Amino acid sequence: MRKPLRWRHRYLFVVLPLILLLGIWLADRLWPLPLSQANPARVVVAVDGTPLWRFADENGIWRYPVTVSDVSPRYLEALINYEDRWFWDHPGINLLSIIRAAWQDLLSGKVISGGSTLTMQVARLLDPHPRTLGGKVRQVWRALQLEWYLSKEQILTLYLNRAPFGGTLQGVGAASWVYLGKSPQQLSYAEAALLAVLPQAPSRLRPDRWPERAQAARNKVLMRMAEQAVWEPQQVKESLEEPVWLAPRQMPQLAPLLSRYLVSRSKAQKITTTLDAPLQRQLEELALNWKAQLPPRSSLAILVVDHITMEVRGWVGSVDINDQSRFGHVDMVTAIRSPGSVLKPFAYALALDDGLIHPTSLLQDVPRRFGDYRPGNFDTGFHGPVSMSEALVRSLNLPAVQVLEAYGPKRFAAQLRNVGLDLHFPAGSEPNLSLILGGGGARLDQIVAAYSAFARHGRAAQLRLQPGQPLVERPLMSAGAAWIIRRVLAGEAQPQPDATLPVVVPLAWKTGTSYGYRDAWAIGINPRYLIGIWTGRPDSTPVAGQFGTGSAIPLLNQVNNLLQASSAVQKARLPVDPRPASVSEGKICWPGGQNLAAGDNNCRRRLTSWLLENSQPPTLEAPGQEGVQGARKVVWLDDNGKQVAADCPGAKQQTISLWPLPLEPWLPASERRSARLPPVSEQCPPQQKDEVTPLLLLGVREGAILKRLPGELRLALRLSAQGGQGKRWWFLNGEPVGDNSNGIALDLVKPGAYQVLALDEAGQIAAAHFTLQ
Repeated sequence: MRKPLRWRHRYLFVVLPLILLLGIWLADRLWPLPLSQANPARVVVAVDGTPLWRFADENGIWRYPVTVSDVSPRYLEALINYEDRWFWDHPGINLLSIIRAAWQDLLSGKVISGGSTLTMQVARLLDPHPRTLGGKVRQVWRALQLEWYLSKEQILTLYLNRAPFGGTLQGVGAASWVYLGKSPQQLSYAEAALLAVLPQAPSRLRPDRWPERAQAARNKVLMRMAEQAVWEPQQVKESLEEPVWLAPRQMPQLAPLLSRYLVSRSKAQKITTTLDAPLQRQLEELALNWKAQLPPRSSLAILVVDHITMEVRGWVGSVDINDQSRFGHVDMVTAIRSPGSVLKPFAYALALDDGLIHPTSLLQDVPRRFGDYRPGNFDTGFHGPVSMSEALVRSLNLPAVQVLEAYGPKRFAAQLRNVGLDLHFPAGSEPNLSLILGGGGARLDQIVAAYSAFARHGRAAQLRLQPGQPLVERPLMSAGAAWIIRRVLAGEAQPQPDATLPVVVPLAWKTGTSYGYRDAWAIGINPRYLIGIWTGRPDSTPVAGQFGTGSAIPLLNQVNNLLQASSAVQKARLPVDPRPASVSEGKICWPGGQNLAAGDNNCRRRLTSWLLENSQPPTLEAPGQEGVQGARKVVWLDDNGKQVAADCPGAKQQTISLWPLPLEPWLPASERRSARLPPVSEQCPPQQKDEVTPLLLLGVREGAILKRLPGELRLALRLSAQGGQGKRWWFLNGEPVGDNSNGIALDLVKPGAYQVLALDEAGQIAAAHFTLQ
């Protein structure tokens, strides 16, 4: 009879452990560890680890994620030796500690010690439970699960990031930055002891509210470290003398719009940026100081980039994120706006590489019409003959349009798109000549990135917002063209010997103003940084009197002064930009645009210029303009020096350099064609038509609708004519008006349709139809 019993006992010894293991496996599947969060807390930090902005979880808690290596060893020593000396050895629970705590509680009649290990505390943080026997069993179960699935270091990391520190703070990283304003790697002995004890009673021991309580609890930890010989007695003594006093805690409040932008593109709980926290704080303070100077509903944007590494150091997307009247929540660094004139340097640089112009090429700042498009200058006037360098420095519009017309607007837009500057055009339209004056939308961050080509020897690089991003760059222009344009923008267009030429380039800058004064821009390149400035109204309404030089340049200069306020050692390490071998000094002559021998009568004005690959392209013609003829005119002369036909007896060929015909009104009498060309022979005259300057009407556009000011019965309209030949005659609705001058003033009263017409001595007519309402 005993034999069957022995077999039954053996059967139980086999089955019961299997049942127990099956039960544990089933419980683990039914109640898995709650390690993941649907909406975890996230934080964006500067390059040195300073928290910039935090995003709380669904419970309003924010954390600063750290690993064991991110925390001071002093804190780990204080935490483990005070909370759980046997942490590295026990399996998640310490039976001796639990028995000791229970015995102490029974003797005193109250809770003296909990006996919980760090693993058990992590279990309670992951899965909160009531302080009952059932809750304790649940905590033990979670602790065993933690020890089964995770390493000791992983469990400790969970504690470092989940321990409560009062209010909405969790984790030693967040507590260290908020309470102490420093990284948890830099804790002193006293600070490490303080943060080690705070989670025991985070609300009661908050050092910003109850410094006396916090200090008493901290001292208890310090004494324990001395008793256990963890820290030297002298060090503990010095730490005990250190008072606990903290200013009210400050939550991270820097770079909110950049933080939002990065969080939308990343799922990481801690996003490290390339921002310089002290500089970011200075830029935001500067923006707030500018707030009172801005017109109502206006905002601004500031972008600072180290053009050596292309790391973004400062990003201010609006003047004040809390000011809804100024649309503070809109990030104007990434907003698409009209760039005004800030694209002009690219057009001139690409034209230099294409051999179309050189820095002193003769360009035409004269009235022109391109179909229905008639651009003008910001100052509403025209300046006649100008060099490329002068046109760029003065930001003249017509020369830029002339160069872009020769280079090709579609090709220009494609070159910029290739390096990351994507211009936006209205639906159904394509790049045209207006894009050089702001006729296509662009983003400040992409514009600044493209400007890096002028500081990086012609290669435009993408911005780097995070340290791990690779440096991506593409060639946009030659190193020589980049060097020349940067020097022109820095006020060093005039060539000088290498011995006197500064190798550290001063601040180079370019402004822009969009149509209707909606956007004011300033882009700067100093020896180390790219600076991008935008001001305007985010809702795109005009701001009267707002323009790049007056609104954006003062802010650019203040930012540049902040960046230049560095030590002499830093200044000595500024990068240099020596003259490339492809750039040389040369002399050229106007109006032909090329060098001529001394004494040559065709050299009407000699200029010194930087030359790219020693190229001297002739003066750029303006295709599509009626009456335009190149600077070189071939004539045939008789023995008396008079013009004759080519087939006349004894005719001799001669080349005369003439100024482009549209420049005639701006030339002195001695330089005009009537003075430069020899007289015509009466015996054998050349068979050619006289050339005249096109006549243009200024002051009103074809099809314009004009309105009188409120309360006014009349409209004063001033019109003028440029170009043409000789006297002008003016007609309004077919009736002669005014005198024989270049302009008239009309006083209109009666609403209706009008036609104004100007006639010159050559028979040219310039007319416009408009309506008065």
